[in-house]
Amino acid sequence: MKQSVKLVAGNWKMNGLGTSLGEVEVMVKALQEQAAACRVALCPPATLIERMWRVVEGSAVELGGQDCHAEGSGAFTGSVAGAMLADAGATLVILGHSERRAGFGETDADVAAKVEAALAAGLEPIICIGETLAEREAGLAVEVVSRQVAGSLPESLTGKTFAVAYEPVWAIGTGLTPTLEQIEEVHAAVRAAMVAKLGEDGGRVAPVLYGGSVKPSNAAEILAVAEVGGALVGGASLKAEDFLGIIRAV
Repeated sequence: MKQSVKLVAGNWKMNGLGTSLGEVEVMVKALQEQAAACRVALCPPATLIERMWRVVEGSAVELGGQDCHAEGSGAFTGSVAGAMLADAGATLVILGHSERRAGFGETDADVAAKVEAALAAGLEPIICIGETLAEREAGLAVEVVSRQVAGSLPESLTGKTFAVAYEPVWAIGTGLTPTLEQIEEVHAAVRAAMVAKLGEDGGRVAPVLYGGSVKPSNAAEILAVAEVGGALVGGASLKAEDFLGIIRAV
């Protein structure tokens, strides 16, 4: 079964103010002059989604949120519902990022519930998984990500558009990256776990993104690895020149 087109998504994390939109304007103009060979998305803080939508409207750049609550509405101070993200202009949402799992205690079950909420709101989830350095050194990377796939992906994803993002926790923001062989091994395991959970129809098509210190200098070789269906980019997505360099590597 043919896999979907590659996706390069930028996660701005807790960075960006209104003054940052100038970088997005540069990205949009460059992609209008030379179309990307992949889907392109930006996931800014919730405070910027609507303003960024005004910049990217009509372009090939899609927008996403960085998290959503498992409930559609209610007394959850400080939380954002999937419908709110969609209302602001988002079409995707990152869920289960390691910074949410570690910093906020999110479990696989929590992530699966948020995926259900995102689907109900019409959002395309990008579901994050990845092992810690201790788990990698103990030889548990494949076991950990396979377990996370099984627990974080609800069966309702079958037939839906979504992505899984493998981000080794120890590579995020550190400048460290796994070897290409390690990336290939884990991505193959992730794909097998997706098929085991969702069947061929649900688990074979969705792209498996790689994330963790992706930059223009290493993007081409990473994106050429088998089963790497795109990239989830952190700091390099904040600057148009760097993000465009990664996009052009597809």
